[in-house]
Amino acid sequence: MAYKFKLNGKRYEANVVSDTDNIIEIELNGKRYTVEVEREQPKPRPAAPIITPTAAQMPSAPTQPQNKPAKVKKITSPLPGVVLDVKVQPGDAVKRGQVVMILEAMKMENEIEATDDGIVSSISKSKGDSVMEGDTLIVLQ
Repeated sequence: MAYKFKLNGKRYEANVVSDTDNIIEIELNGKRYTVEVEREQPKPRPAAPIITPTAAQMPSAPTQPQNKPAKVKKITSPLPGVVLDVKVQPGDAVKRGQVVMILEAMKMENEIEATDDGIVSSISKSKGDSVMEGDTLIVLQ
């Protein structure tokens, strides 16, 4: 192996002729030298830190599609009045436009229709209850 270097402004060219244990034979500017070197034991390199990913960093396993919660749809009162009749029960399937309740307002009977298809999950008002405009009457899923 050849080395070129400067020492005190003077150029040198050295070739390593042999390297056995701690004895090195070099040729420096055409002259051979045998030198004994003290080799330091290589310092152990610090081990790379072991990084354990947190649960948030772990890629998630593919999962089965989860059932999305059913969209809740509310049927509200279009005007103030009194409930005369409830035409459905919790658990009933209803179609959009189906009459679900009769509401009396200003001495007139008003049919309250389902605004969407769905299943009746709860009924908020009963026969004889007074309601205000915007009150929730029935909740569908």
